[in-house]
Amino acid sequence: MKSIILAGGSGTRLWPLSREKYPKQFLKLNETSLFQDTVIRCLEISGISEIFVVTNESQKFFVSGQIEELGYDIPKENILLEPVGKNTLPAITYGMHEIKMLFGKAVVGIFSSDHILDKNAMLTIKESESLASEYLLTFGIEPTSPHTGYGYIKPSEQIGIGYKVSEFREKPDATTARKYIEEGCLWNSGMFLFDTDVFFEELEKYEPDIAAEFTNSEDIKEIYEKIYSISIDYGIMERSDRIAVVKLQERWSDLGNFNSIYEEFEKDANSNLVYNCDDVLIDSPGNLIYSKQDKVVSLIDVTNMIVVDTPDALLICPKTSSQKVKDVVSALKDTNDERAELHQTVYRPWGSYTILENSDGHKIKNIVVLPQKKLSLQLHHHRSEHWVVVKGMACVQADEEHYFLRQGESTFIRAGMKHRLSNPGKVPLEIIEVQLGDYVEEDDIIRFDDDYGRE
Repeated sequence: MKSIILAGGSGTRLWPLSREKYPKQFLKLNETSLFQDTVIRCLEISGISEIFVVTNESQKFFVSGQIEELGYDIPKENILLEPVGKNTLPAITYGMHEIKMLFGKAVVGIFSSDHILDKNAMLTIKESESLASEYLLTFGIEPTSPHTGYGYIKPSEQIGIGYKVSEFREKPDATTARKYIEEGCLWNSGMFLFDTDVFFEELEKYEPDIAAEFTNSEDIKEIYEKIYSISIDYGIMERSDRIAVVKLQERWSDLGNFNSIYEEFEKDANSNLVYNCDDVLIDSPGNLIYSKQDKVVSLIDVTNMIVVDTPDALLICPKTSSQKVKDVVSALKDTNDERAELHQTVYRPWGSYTILENSDGHKIKNIVVLPQKKLSLQLHHHRSEHWVVVKGMACVQADEEHYFLRQGESTFIRAGMKHRLSNPGKVPLEIIEVQLGDYVEEDDIIRFDDDYGRE
């Protein structure tokens, strides 16, 4: 059995923890991220070379880096880059097409990278494989409440381990959700099990234009220019008569907002969920509190609120209003505020940097380079850079000169000088970089050589 992990996302629903270029699947709410948890689950049914990840250019290094953290080396060709997001049907078709080209006929599990799912559910998914030769399978979750944030599936005639699907239903209001549960409906999990032959038969039947583009061209950019945005549900699942659903009774959530996080994770004795900070809470139960600043967060007579504090943004709202967070992101985008897209800490394939101070004429960064990694050979026209090693050992290339810097030592890189920073050691390299110049933005860079294929 093969696996496709859908790992796109816009980072809007858990802002400011997630951002457009750091969506929620890469957040580490526990020791591992949601994406890493998905990979671990997929390894229950697939080898690492049989797992394919559909993502985009800005997130490909999160994908490879977080898989590497787990101790696995995924083939580069298994990371499929969409030129632009066009919803789930094109993304799934891209993955299914590549798997068919490499393996021929195969059964493929399709999973979102930002869901919580008990690993035991993979046993049920394995046991469903025989049904996939005849049906497109989806997986329904036994509802625990009349949830208004999920779509619903109504099962009918039983067929083996699953049921034929009589109807897909959109997200309801609370009264309608209770009615759906009374009728035996299931939550729509957005997970699937498809046989490549059955999938492409149904794709050609219901979305022949998309099928034709993947058949007629090998240029993914050209294909995506011609196809339209459409979900797998609208494109095939709600139209085909070859759909079956298998019930999953294990714990599942799509973590669609902060309220979902609050519901899913363990709280303290006063029903507070507190991350990464000390807290002094006086008569303040039922809150979700997150801070990454090693500070004391204190609340007095505050109930059922979300408080999320990051270095560059603060969110405060009632838990019941957490679905409106995406409206904040929209407002920031309307004013071209980069805080909709980026954290102060920005992740790169070689490590990360955190902006400590910024003005029109200077910028101060804390840079961390992972062991055995190096930045591109580059130059800047408008700024010079001072580097001071805080921890580890740096290898510096400055024009034709190569030298090492150790803790407490520093160097100066003038504007126009070709330079490269690398970490030859076994521990992370940490430096403080002070940029000075008439322009200190990230696009003042010319790359001459890069290990990661960036231009």
